[in-house]
Amino acid sequence: MKKLINDPADVVRDALRGIAVAHPDLRVDVQQRIVVRTDAPRPGKVGLVSGGGSGHEPLHAGFVGVGMLDAACPGEVFTSPVPDQMLAATKAVEGGAGVVHVVKNYTGDVMNFQMAAELAQDEGAKVESVLVDDDVAVQDSLYTAGRRGTGATLVVEKVAGARAESGGDLGQVAGVGRRVNERSRSFGIALTAGTTPAAGTPTFDLGDDEIELGIGIHGEPGRQRRKIAPASELADIAAGAILDDLPFDRGEPALVIVNGMGGTPLLELYLVLNEVARILGGRGVPIARSLVGNYVTSLDMAGFSLTLTKLDDELIRLWDAPVRTPALRWGG
Repeated sequence: MKKLINDPADVVRDALRGIAVAHPDLRVDVQQRIVVRTDAPRPGKVGLVSGGGSGHEPLHAGFVGVGMLDAACPGEVFTSPVPDQMLAATKAVEGGAGVVHVVKNYTGDVMNFQMAAELAQDEGAKVESVLVDDDVAVQDSLYTAGRRGTGATLVVEKVAGARAESGGDLGQVAGVGRRVNERSRSFGIALTAGTTPAAGTPTFDLGDDEIELGIGIHGEPGRQRRKIAPASELADIAAGAILDDLPFDRGEPALVIVNGMGGTPLLELYLVLNEVARILGGRGVPIARSLVGNYVTSLDMAGFSLTLTKLDDELIRLWDAPVRTPALRWGG
């Protein structure tokens, strides 16, 4: 294993210190392991909090800032944050209008966020939860009951964050987040496995000419292992799985995210986007917005995930709204 680390036990703590150096506009509490917007809490604004295991960067801490999350709580690598972290993040951003938790559908995340919400409510806070379960690859996995939460988490956080920024109330912010999840599906393909610092070995074994179809972001097995194929065929597989589950009408605009898993060059990700454009074009589905890059990763895994979201005028407006975070920046 070759990693840019000191002690595997200190990886998350050391990385948080680096985030604090790189982004002085964020409040990084290394002891509580939370990352918070400098201006939080804002009176009258709904707070937006998410979190999960580390190793998926820039998710979630990289999405803290104007127009997106108010706070994030990173757990250990591939391990859920604990309820105390989530409660601390919730209290740090609660400005009297309530807090929305964005929760990926993994057993530890769901259980711990629920516990944190109950603790916050006991202290008088209003909390709503949005569960993200967009992965069409498998129904259940090593970490979940039901579908996993993957690439659509970014879309939920961006759109719900924009709604909160524009003055939406608790129900409106949670409601638009749930609507994004309902209109989004994802599918991932691994060319190699990721390697956790603690284990020092890949999370699963793949032959030199093998790939895994339908992997999760923790390296969970997918629906099939097969020989490597051209990018055009892999894009057909990923897009086909999504469109079988969430058909688009002709003319219905799509947000397309081609997400790297941490170890894939942008050259290849743009190539995949071109193949997805071919597939959608053949179905008469216009790409209204797209995003290409490493956003919801799995350490150093090579591969990609595809996320498609059905857009409408409101979702386009909220997606286009200004955002200023370490990982996403556009608008005024």
